[in-house]
Amino acid sequence: MIAKENVTRIVEEWLADKDYFLVDVIVSPDNRIVVEIDHAEGVWIEDCVSLSRHIESQLDRETEDFELEVGSAGVGQPFKVLQQYLNYIGEDVEVLARDGKKYKGTLVDANADGFTIEVEARIKPEGAKRPQTVLQALHFTFEEIKYTKYIIRF
Repeated sequence: MIAKENVTRIVEEWLADKDYFLVDVIVSPDNRIVVEIDHAEGVWIEDCVSLSRHIESQLDRETEDFELEVGSAGVGQPFKVLQQYLNYIGEDVEVLARDGKKYKGTLVDANADGFTIEVEARIKPEGAKRPQTVLQALHFTFEEIKYTKYIIRF
């Protein structure tokens, strides 16, 4: 079986002088390799082809046959790496917490410890007759969530 670490190293070599970043590498027991990359401005098919050729040039099909798929991290798919959070700051996201609660709001900050979204909340101030809509910041660690994904608006 082809080692995931070997494929990751090969991909990182190709990424070294580019603005792309690695999202995921999956190697199945039957040597089906899936590589997901991303870029702040989107992924070009020509670059996927170039990366695919680079990977194929570094692996020996005579030793171990494999199937290779190189593509972009899909829009609307859950984020997998911190760089995706950083790229979507200022955008609307959906968060599913481990407790089953779903939140929709604007991603306002992200770092290695977690991320913060702003959500609209209806709060009745003391002495007021009606609730008011206010922005509330919610902070999550990555361990507290099942997923975060970009909300596509048309």
